[in-house]
Amino acid sequence: MSKSENSKALGPATRGVLAGRREEWTGTPGHPGAVVNPPVWRASTHIYPDMAAMRAHPANVDGNFYYGRRGGPTQWALSEALTELEPGAVGTVLYPSGVSAIAGVLLTVLRPGDVLAMTDNAYEPSRAMGRGLLRDFGIETRWFDPQDLASFEAACCDRTRAVLLESPGSLTMEVQDVPALAAAAKARGLVTILDNTWASPLGFSALAHGADIAVMSLTKHVSGHSDCMMGSATAGEDWYRKLRLRAQGLGNVVSPDDASLMLRGLRTMKLRLDAETASALAIAQWLEAQPQVARVLCPMLPGSPGHMLWQRDFTGGCGLFSFVLKGGTPDARDALIDALDLFGIGYSWGGFESLATPADPASIRTASAWPLAGMDDADRYGVRLSIGLEDTADLIASLDRGFAAWSRHGARA
Repeated sequence: MSKSENSKALGPATRGVLAGRREEWTGTPGHPGAVVNPPVWRASTHIYPDMAAMRAHPANVDGNFYYGRRGGPTQWALSEALTELEPGAVGTVLYPSGVSAIAGVLLTVLRPGDVLAMTDNAYEPSRAMGRGLLRDFGIETRWFDPQDLASFEAACCDRTRAVLLESPGSLTMEVQDVPALAAAAKARGLVTILDNTWASPLGFSALAHGADIAVMSLTKHVSGHSDCMMGSATAGEDWYRKLRLRAQGLGNVVSPDDASLMLRGLRTMKLRLDAETASALAIAQWLEAQPQVARVLCPMLPGSPGHMLWQRDFTGGCGLFSFVLKGGTPDARDALIDALDLFGIGYSWGGFESLATPADPASIRTASAWPLAGMDDADRYGVRLSIGLEDTADLIASLDRGFAAWSRHGARA
């Protein structure tokens, strides 16, 4: 029995410490729970003592040795821990990356001839999947405005099978009304899939708010150290079984070494998220007061798209947000980012180090406008920040140096 079984009343930090640490996975016969962390079980072949044992062994049951592709105690411990963090979940399937998790879910839910409704603020690889992989399988994708329920309804037809939400969007940060969208989807008999990487189950309980399947890129917050990649899909009984079988059919498997690193990151995730969120909010408030900034897109900040929904539905945030410059040029923005000496220039987020990348939403909007209402047409050059664990004052000083470089390149303030 897991230490955290029957512990749903415990707080998220406590569950994060206890989850996935069954005594049979952290000990030996006669000495259960001998170590704190599940050891790394590396095995492609699982051996049976005799033929009777092989024939008696359950053919495809979680938590039983069968063959390395179906996992071992290290992977099972991570799956169980993620499941226990998501109220209402029955199981979690692990994938080699976040994109693999999204693809695995969509290829489980959808069939040729189906239509997928996708939020217009979705992660670019998800959008690319709609234009490429799904189309190649005879599946149509239709986009809708992330903050307009009528736009979602208009994107649906009698062939629509599922909706893919992302709240907040990982570039433009709009928070969606997930309960309302999920209810509208359910009324149509659709499957609601939510990319919940931004908040994680510590900040937003996806299934409790109406989603059928919650997807995460574990590469981000769960890892927290920018040293391994993985994805997950967590669901209730029906969809979990289907996801698991499809993942097995596609040959998906994750390394036990990477699963061990993810378990290590999971134990400190809430502490890191709390620290990054506090720092991000302070930096967002500072940016809002800068004359070079047209708009700060940070869900925790009043006035940001969907902030009231964030207040209503979320129990936490993270360090990822964006801001839009007042006018300027792409070269001036490049100079700003180059001058951010405490920010790495690189994709991903959720690690201990701060990152900055350019953000150009106009090129990937299909069903909703960019710039946002109230912004000038010239205010279109954005910067996305992932705030890490550095001192907040040091990061602000680095941003100040970046704005000085932006101004030296003739940008309009």
